[in-house]
Amino acid sequence: MANDYTKAEKLTIYFIGVTTGKSSIMRVFPEWAKYLGIDAEIKGFDFRLHDDAASYMEAVKFIKDDPLSAGALVTTHKLDLLDACRSEFNGLGPYAMELHEISSISKRGDELWGHAKDPITVGLSFEAFAKDGYWTETGAEMLILGAGGSSLALVTYLIGRAKAGRDLPSRIVINNRSQPRLTELKKHTAKMIKNSDLSSLNFEFNLAPEAIDNDAVVAGLKVGSLVVNATGLGKDGPGSPLTDDVVFPEKGIVWEFNYRGDLVFLDQANAQKKRRNLQIEDGWIYFIHGWTRVIAEVFHKDIPTAGPVFNELCMIAARVGAPAKKAG
Repeated sequence: MANDYTKAEKLTIYFIGVTTGKSSIMRVFPEWAKYLGIDAEIKGFDFRLHDDAASYMEAVKFIKDDPLSAGALVTTHKLDLLDACRSEFNGLGPYAMELHEISSISKRGDELWGHAKDPITVGLSFEAFAKDGYWTETGAEMLILGAGGSSLALVTYLIGRAKAGRDLPSRIVINNRSQPRLTELKKHTAKMIKNSDLSSLNFEFNLAPEAIDNDAVVAGLKVGSLVVNATGLGKDGPGSPLTDDVVFPEKGIVWEFNYRGDLVFLDQANAQKKRRNLQIEDGWIYFIHGWTRVIAEVFHKDIPTAGPVFNELCMIAARVGAPAKKAG
């Protein structure tokens, strides 16, 4: 994919992704910028999944060297980009160092900094629909489909939540269709809970190469359990990690991390919504938290995560950028 690295003529934030032109942020950011008093524009850089290191380096060096390029939000390429470009960063935030990924590129004077915001934003999104006490009251479980960067962020948040003494699902299952990232996530999880009093946390890691393997785990979940699609299928790739024969848990919660794309996973959940009494969440609030945290970092702006200002940002986003909802 050919990206345009023309020197910015005004302050610019970049979106590093796969199909950035289709994102609502291209319509939302200009309106947010007006509301927040930020005189800047947005531009997308698209890369193939697991693109070559030289392509990532070209983008990062451009942002670093161009005075009016303020920073970027990184999605999909968070692990690969940092792996390719670590030498270009003068500093990394604590989550970036811990997770070996970045979702935010920003500047502090002449220094280029990388941050991993996802453990924060995924937690804010999780707490928007799963209130404190839910897991203790229900004994419900969680199934995370996928073991990439988004799953790593969610697991990091959950362990931090446990360290803070807050309730968690009674069992947390992570399924992935290939072994390497599953192994890495398992190692990272063990490292995070080592030398703590959290050894009793019930994590389970399964190799699930076929969608039918995921169906089997979904079928065994307790009433009220949460099923998360963190695979990217439905947006970054076609399809769903489940088959159409899947049976979601009664009174369960279904969370799709994405808000745009084919979203077959959401279609499957909506088909059972009434019959199984499901609560269905897409990635819209995750999108808002994800972008506002990065905008705050890039432009050194205090943007609250709740309250009147955040509510107004949500309303602006809904007015100009919210995707049309499918029936179901």
